[in-house]
Amino acid sequence: MAKEKFHIEFIFEKASRNSLWEYISTSAGLAEWFADSVVVDGKLFTFQWDNHSSEAEVIGLSPFNFIRFHWLEDENPEIFFEFRLHRIELTGGIALEIFDFAEKSEVESSVVLWETQIRTLKRVLGL
Repeated sequence: MAKEKFHIEFIFEKASRNSLWEYISTSAGLAEWFADSVVVDGKLFTFQWDNHSSEAEVIGLSPFNFIRFHWLEDENPEIFFEFRLHRIELTGGIALEIFDFAEKSEVESSVVLWETQIRTLKRVLGL
């Protein structure tokens, strides 16, 4: 089945861009909220959850702005997930945008999963 792209945004009023960048782009940061463990070898990230692991390659990067990953198990090279940071002019907070793909019937559950993960990230950040 074809996957469709979806986008969600989370606001971090009291987090710095630098600290958020560390949590979305480094093995130590991602292991705090996204996966049980993360191993990085160059552009290759190996994510481990319980007894399952998946590999993703960094296919786009602008430090402190965005990082885009492609799951190696996905045959379509145009499928990715991306974390993007930007400052909110009005409040000075930081927005974390997530772009991802899922089958149409799974978009809602994927959004719920991301919301759960982001709650963990906010807890780790002390927010």
